[in-house]
Amino acid sequence: MPVSPRRSGTIHSDSPLVTPEELGLAVRNHGTPLEALRYSVTPIGMHYTLCHYDIPDVDPRRWSLEVEGRVRHRLVLSLEALQARPTMTLSVTLECAGNGRALLSPRPISQPWVLEAVGTAVWTGTPLWTLLGEAGILAGAIEVVFTGLDRGVRDGHEHAYAFSLPLGEALREDVILAHTMNGQPLPPQHGFPLRLVAPGWYGMVSVKWLTGITVVAEPFRGGEQEVYWIKQSEEDEGVPVTRMMVRSLMVPPGIPDFLTRRRFLAPGRHIVTGRVWSGHGAVRSVDVSVDGAKTWHPAELGAAESPVAWRPWSHVWLAEPGEYELCCRASDDSGHTQPITQNWNVRGMANNAVQRVWVSVVA
Repeated sequence: MPVSPRRSGTIHSDSPLVTPEELGLAVRNHGTPLEALRYSVTPIGMHYTLCHYDIPDVDPRRWSLEVEGRVRHRLVLSLEALQARPTMTLSVTLECAGNGRALLSPRPISQPWVLEAVGTAVWTGTPLWTLLGEAGILAGAIEVVFTGLDRGVRDGHEHAYAFSLPLGEALREDVILAHTMNGQPLPPQHGFPLRLVAPGWYGMVSVKWLTGITVVAEPFRGGEQEVYWIKQSEEDEGVPVTRMMVRSLMVPPGIPDFLTRRRFLAPGRHIVTGRVWSGHGAVRSVDVSVDGAKTWHPAELGAAESPVAWRPWSHVWLAEPGEYELCCRASDDSGHTQPITQNWNVRGMANNAVQRVWVSVVA
């Protein structure tokens, strides 16, 4: 298809105003309202969604999943056959790799996420490793490519959305071919009738409207795989986006101003709460600041729904009248700590700088 669209993710703006293209993306996709962090499991209608291209119209009676490539036995399974297989259910936190992109300057022109591109759902489906074991992995295989039914154009090339996982990651016992979300069939925007759920990885890997699984003997660089790299310039070789960086978010306390979302709160004792997660290991700590990251105070960590779901945290704040800038910062046991200010990159990927919430404490 000979087309010449703008190169997504390579145009930047110093203006605080969103472009018409960004506005179009923003009305198609939506984030999880930060007040929904109070739920351990995000309600389906509040869970963030990112649909890169159009949502496919899928007839579940004609749909099938094909497993092929470097395998001994090619598999073709109907939805009914998949649903009849043994299942696993797991609470998993997913975050978009572009979460925080809109806070960068200059801003990469793409989906303008602020901080809300994250959610936790209970997914039910077939463990991927059982299908790969049944197909039989041949020697030399190094990656598994997942292909969806959604198609589009990026950088002048038409393609189906596809992404790969290293073979060892694909064989993890917690990777699911999910057909159920929070106890209900997958909604169209979340990948009906089947999607991949890859815990710990940024959401771009969890391919929706899944129709093909291909085991390959060479690195995959098609589909969207070329986009998800952290680069300081277009000429930079960069590193691929993989697992979620450690991040904590708070439920903004008090009540908001309609336009600016600045918070207003009465003086007194308040419990500031939030969620924390990491794709690189267990969360070690969360700290809270009320003076713009100058001084920090430890928060209390709660238990997670599963090892791959976010954890709750809380901190008691004795608020006196005045103006405050609340921040939260997390560390994991792999040695990662959220930065105070975000390091810029070309496509605005893996931004995990501390959250900042401005609060006016008034009688």
